[in-house]
Amino acid sequence: MFVEADNQEPRPVAPAQPRFDAAALDAELGAASPREIVEAAIRAAPGRVAVVSSFGTESAVLLKFAAEVDPSLPVLFLDTQWLFKETLAYRDALIARLGLTDVRTVMPSPSALALRDPKRELAFRDRDACCEIRKVTPLAQELAAFDAWMSGRKRYHGGERTALPAVEADGPRLKFNPLARLSRPELNAVFATAKLPRHPLESLGFTSVGCVPCTHKPAPGDSVRGGRWSGLGKTECGIHLGPLPAPANR
Repeated sequence: MFVEADNQEPRPVAPAQPRFDAAALDAELGAASPREIVEAAIRAAPGRVAVVSSFGTESAVLLKFAAEVDPSLPVLFLDTQWLFKETLAYRDALIARLGLTDVRTVMPSPSALALRDPKRELAFRDRDACCEIRKVTPLAQELAAFDAWMSGRKRYHGGERTALPAVEADGPRLKFNPLARLSRPELNAVFATAKLPRHPLESLGFTSVGCVPCTHKPAPGDSVRGGRWSGLGKTECGIHLGPLPAPANR
């Protein structure tokens, strides 16, 4: 099932410091498999670790490893209200296929949208501001209940991700990247071996899928993420640009 998170309810505040040293954990897990990193995340923050997933073109792989370890792990899905209908359908298909039991749909605050994006055009004039109110702030609020989270980023994507560690600090939390070392052929092998469904837009030439205004088909010879924020000088999602802000008192 999936549950819509209520961004109006107060949530527990995360501790001031991570329970473990991120650099030490990264050194320990540098050669670990994705499943081993998922298991380490659960040990590091038992009952207080979540997977953050876009249900994009490669999301099924991390979700598969998480479901094998514990299908009840919280999965936080950011519905920016700018997603492709194919992504929403893919979310539902993966939930059923993998047996995930705690997928939480996290949405932007209606009051923030009314105040800062009343005409629904912020995405076309200030991508970073749009990302802030539709992704960064809602996720920061939802992660207040957790000590650690997992992302599906990989080094082979290039750019800021080239030197991606298996574990890093994200403010007061630990951030695990179980797929960091996987290459594209290795990722495709997991899809094939596990018979995982592909995102519907892949068959149309999309290699990375996010919000509608910021997603295009990559140009020939482009990187896997070449169609994201094309020509805008932006290469990374706001939730990965440094520590997420502490949630405001509400």
